[in-house]
Amino acid sequence: MTVYFIGAGPGAADLITLRGARTLAACGVCLYAGSLVPRELLAECPQDARLVDTSQLDLDAIEREFVTAHEAGLDVARLHSGDPSVFSAVAEQIRRLEAHGIPYEIVPGVPAFAAAAAALKRELTVPTVGQTVVLTRIAQQATPMPPGEDLATLGRSGALLVLHLGARYVDRIVGELLPHYGADCPAAVVAYASRPDELVLRGTLGDIAAQVKDAGVLRTAVILVGRTLAASQFRDSHLYSTERDRHVC
Repeated sequence: MTVYFIGAGPGAADLITLRGARTLAACGVCLYAGSLVPRELLAECPQDARLVDTSQLDLDAIEREFVTAHEAGLDVARLHSGDPSVFSAVAEQIRRLEAHGIPYEIVPGVPAFAAAAAALKRELTVPTVGQTVVLTRIAQQATPMPPGEDLATLGRSGALLVLHLGARYVDRIVGELLPHYGADCPAAVVAYASRPDELVLRGTLGDIAAQVKDAGVLRTAVILVGRTLAASQFRDSHLYSTERDRHVC
């Protein structure tokens, strides 16, 4: 058997990849994050599949589900929201699978920040304005951030910041970034990206916190801060430039 960590996408059921849907349809067990993964995706599972909502389970209980499925010879679809490579808690599950000698694979998905960019109708990297995107979070009621990854340090780069899991602490985020980006820096918040109840807030670092609180956004949101969010005066990309040397591949 194999445990497949499948990125379910940012929220809309049709944003799972073809590979993810096909893998889901072939697994006898599905462990899914019920608070985040759209229930419509469970229709892709075999009719006799064991479905387990992990939203109330701890890591030990999830590990037992893996071991039980392994002993029964049943493939497991482990559905995570977004893409498993970012803020998915996959690493500690993999560590336990390896300790048991249980095979696993990762099926990538559409990450939340990509869905947020689509909702904003923006490219996050713009020529001569910004070519770096930092995906991060803050340490509030969560695992502490490693040294050198605090917002003050990251903010000195001036790069576009994409903050997960931080809408509840938007005042703190704004306060730490203002000295580095300025009150006029473009900012946006996208909640429930790609879902029917998607909410998009656009503004500046000076007013985005008030917008978030007025809208009552507390979770399932991505905060973006950076100049590329409103860039309009920039040179065309070198990729399609008429001045580019066509002999260079």
